Amino acid sequence: MRIDVMKTYKLFINGQFPRSESGRVYEITDSKGKFLANPAHGSRKDLRDSVVAARAAQPAWSKATAYNRGQILYRVAEIMEGRSEQFIAELIAQEGLNPSAAKKQVEQAIDTWVWYAGWTDKISAISGSTNPVAGPYYNFTIPEALGVVAIFADGKPSLLNLVNGLAPVIASGNSAILLAHEKYPLSAITLSEVLATSDLPAGVINIITGKTAELVSWTGSHMDIDGIDASGLSSKQLREVKELGSENLKRIHSFDSKRSPLRITSFMESKTVWHPVGI
Repeated sequence: MRIDVMKTYKLFINGQFPRSESGRVYEITDSKGKFLANPAHGSRKDLRDSVVAARAAQPAWSKATAYNRGQILYRVAEIMEGRSEQFIAELIAQEGLNPSAAKKQVEQAIDTWVWYAGWTDKISAISGSTNPVAGPYYNFTIPEALGVVAIFADGKPSLLNLVNGLAPVIASGNSAILLAHEKYPLSAITLSEVLATSDLPAGVINIITGKTAELVSWTGSHMDIDGIDASGLSSKQLREVKELGSENLKRIHSFDSKRSPLRITSFMESKTVWHPVGI
């Protein structure tokens, strides 16, 4: 009889898979309470390292063409399709789903990448405008990426909620730090392996696993994080992150699990440009 090879997972920072700086891990169990794996217990320094990586990657990512970003999001969907059986098995173990429900969630997650890939070259037309002004000028409003956005992933459906958080944030040119759900981190870890083998530039997405109670305070108080998707936080944690985030006027939002272009525009800035009418 074989001995099960249990996994101890790592973080995903700047396109690499480091162990937590603290050296800690924590135990997660499957839907029946049986030991499943040891994810990394991310530290404050791990979070700081991920913010540094995200900040460095964001300017080039935001300057990439919308068409190119859409191609890369689509490529992530293609790789997920090829690893769908692994995602299904993990959802069965982690959430206790039957194979049919797990397969449906994986398909929805893949389709969500494709859906947001289609929005990359359309969001400017929807949220931008030419504004009427009193004078010989053209006045344009152009949406631009906010910067570095932290995402607290919600729980079940764990894989779908990951993609619903990540895809719209990076579609517009932001870089992201995903704080995986404490109880359901396996899908996030496997997704990081997908991202590492896609065309996504290093640092655009960074994934931290660990204890949410610790990560909330560190994320809320970090002065180089511009926005937070707080969908996976409790009402108490949301109040905490809003109080801490007020120091640098973080853009903080919570969403339901539906796809929406609002999830893109919520983490964008509007830039107004004036130009004189041709002489």
